[in-house]
Parts: sequence; C-alpha cells; structure tokens
Amino acid sequence: MKLAAKAGRETRPDLKLGVCGEHGGDPESVHFFHEVGLDYVSCSPFRIPVARLEAGRAAVQSQGSDHR
Repeated sequence: MKLAAKAGRETRPDLKLGVCGEHGGDPESVHFFHEVGLDYVSCSPFRIPVARLEAGRAAVQSQGSDHR
C-alpha cells in the first residue's frame, strides 16, 4: 500500500487515497493506514468515534517521531 500511494502521488501529487469498510474503524488499522500515507478512512457510523480518536492519536504519535 505504501508503494502504491507513493507511486500514485509521483504521477498525481493531489491524489487522495483512502479505505472504506469496517477495518476503517479498527484502531490498529487506522494507525497502519496513517503510516502508509492514506488520507482518510470510511466506516460505519457506530465506528466513527473510534476511527476519529485513533486518527488523532496516530497523527500525534507520528509528529512526536518526526522530531526525534
């Protein structure tokens, strides 16, 4: 996925990439998708709070690792 995202954005820098499905609301999956550079996840309504929380955590954690 990381290679596909990189290759796609080399051709089209404004390319938005995401994933749709129940794994879009799974905490571990959200962190993985953030690491590989996806822009968004889509999931069922009852998973949205968890997906948003984990997306925020993933962003904060990656900012902390960027400054090391």
